[in-house]
Amino acid sequence: MVTRSMFGNIPLLVVTSAALLCLAAPSYGQQAKEIQLSYKGKQFQPSEISAPANTPLTLRVKNLDADSMEFESTTLRVERVIAGKAEGVINIRPLKPGRYEFFDDLNDKSVGSLNVQ
Repeated sequence: MVTRSMFGNIPLLVVTSAALLCLAAPSYGQQAKEIQLSYKGKQFQPSEISAPANTPLTLRVKNLDADSMEFESTTLRVERVIAGKAEGVINIRPLKPGRYEFFDDLNDKSVGSLNVQ
């Protein structure tokens, strides 16, 4: 037997599931801040970027070099290989204020930081 909700013939499980999705929606409903970042000559340009706190981010990383690079950050929990002459899109959850380091895992001299305020 299916338990009915106060919404007539809609099963209670469907109503409950929809309510739970609405509770999770605020973090997904925010518009992501897009940040452009280039990688050229085995260096990030710019090497320091800023973003607002508590806002989802979209990093668009353009690898202008011929070789692949690996955008990585332990603090951002991100690891993405971007082919040479290609662009990678990296979605980042809303962050608390702080400094978040990133680097090219294939070249230890290529480092940068994201300052969240």
